[in-house]
Parts: sequence; C-alpha cells; structure tokens
Amino acid sequence: MHARMARYKFVGDPRELARRTQESMLPLFQAQPGFVSYSVMSTPGEVLSFSIWETHEQADAANKVSRDWVADNIDPSRIELVDSRVGEILVATALGVDALATV
Repeated sequence: MHARMARYKFVGDPRELARRTQESMLPLFQAQPGFVSYSVMSTPGEVLSFSIWETHEQADAANKVSRDWVADNIDPSRIELVDSRVGEILVATALGVDALATV
C-alpha cells in the first residue's frame, strides 16, 4: 500500500474546509482506482491530508485530482500547497500493514 500526504498553509476555518473536501473531493478520490482511505487533519495555520492507495502510481495520480479540486474550489489567497509526497506504507495497524511480516 502507498500513501499520499499533502501539507497546505490555510487561512480560514479548517472544519469548513474538511466539510467541503468530504462532500466533493472525497467522492472524486473514491471514484479513482486503488482508493483505500482519506483523512484530513489541522494544525494552527495548516491542513494536512492523507490518502491511502493500493499502488504508488495510483497515489501519485491523486496529486492531479487534488490539485484540480483545490484550484476549482478554494480561493487561492486562502490555501498554498507546501509539500506533497507519495511513499510506501511500512506500518499501519488499521490497514493491517506489518513491517515485521515482510522481514
């Protein structure tokens, strides 16, 4: 399994952003091949999103879906992508990924 993590600077109510992503971006992710899960968290002045995918290529493809959704739905003066990464999940108890099982 692979994950996509994106970190944004954000000005505004993160709960409102989360509601909007749940209503309209989540269905876009769910329609993509290999989608497993999606999470959003906030810290002061930032929002982080995490999505889980079956393959690296599917997680990487989520970058375009997310980028397009943000461009179409969020005022650019309120959000700025700081970092986006895709990588292999090595341990995830909720997903049943166990690094010790692959040693």
